[in-house]
Amino acid sequence: MQKRFYLVLVFLYTSATLFAGVSKREKEILIDFYKSTQGEGWTIKWDFSEPVSTWHGVEVRKGKVVSLSLFNNNLGGTLPYSLGKLKHLEVLNLAFNRISGTIPESIVLLKELRVLRLGKNDFTGTIPKAIENLINLEVLDLFANTLSGEIPKGLGNLKKMKSLYLSDNQFIGSLPEELGNMESLERLELSENRIEGSIPEDMARLKNLNTLVLSENAFSGRVPEGILSLPQLGQLQLQHNLLNTFDLGNIDTMRENLAIFDFDGNGQDFKKRDFKNFSLDAEIGTADTKFEDIDD
Repeated sequence: MQKRFYLVLVFLYTSATLFAGVSKREKEILIDFYKSTQGEGWTIKWDFSEPVSTWHGVEVRKGKVVSLSLFNNNLGGTLPYSLGKLKHLEVLNLAFNRISGTIPESIVLLKELRVLRLGKNDFTGTIPKAIENLINLEVLDLFANTLSGEIPKGLGNLKKMKSLYLSDNQFIGSLPEELGNMESLERLELSENRIEGSIPEDMARLKNLNTLVLSENAFSGRVPEGILSLPQLGQLQLQHNLLNTFDLGNIDTMRENLAIFDFDGNGQDFKKRDFKNFSLDAEIGTADTKFEDIDD
C-alpha cells in the first residue's frame, strides 16, 4: 500500500513538473517585454488572462520559456534589459519588425541561446562585445539595421555558429581574422557596410563555408587564393569593393558549382557554371537569403 502511494506521489510530482505554468518571474519578464515593444500595436497580441503557453510565439517546455518567436508581428519600442533574465531561452526571433534602440547588453546572459534573429529592425549602436559568451549560438541575424562600430573579434569564439548575417548596416574597421576560427560556419554575409582592409587569409580555414558575401564594402588587396579552394564554397560575392583585379584564370580547375560575382568593371563580371538554383537579390546585392519565420 505504501509503495503504491509513493508511486502516485511520484507521478503527481512529475506531471506537475512537466505541465506546470511558467514561474511568476518569467511571466513578469514577458509582460515587461510586451509593454516595452508596444504590445498593444502588435499584429497578434497576448491575452494575459490565458496561460503563457498559449501566447503567440511563446514556447514553454517543462515550465520554462524556451522560445520567443515574433517574426513580422509589428513590434516597436525597445528591448528591455529584463529580457536577459529568460535564462532558458534557446530561440529569440524578432526579425522583420520595427524595434529601435540598442541591443541590450543583457542579451549575452542568454547562455542557452541557439538562434538570435534581430534582422530587419531599427537597432542602433554596436554589437555587445560579450557576444562571445553565447557559446551555443548557431544563427546570428542582425541584417538590415543601423548598427555601427567594429565587428567584435570575440565572434570567432563561437564554434557552433553556422549562419552569420551582418549585411546592410554601418560596420567599420577591418574584418577580424578571428572569424577564421568559426569552424562550423556555413554562411557569412557582410555586404553593404564600410569594412575596409584586406580579406584575412584565415578565412580560408572555414572548411564548411558555402556562401561568402563581401560585396558593397571597401575591401582592398587581393582575395586569398585559399578561399577559392574551400571545399563547400558555392557562392562568393565581391562586387563593389576596392580589390585588385581578380585573376580568374584558373577558374576551370575549380569545382563546377562555384559562382564568383565581381561586378567592378574589370571585364570579368562573373564566372559560373550552373545557374539552375541560384538567384540574386538586386535590391540588397546579395545572394537570395531566406528570412522566413524559422528557428534556424
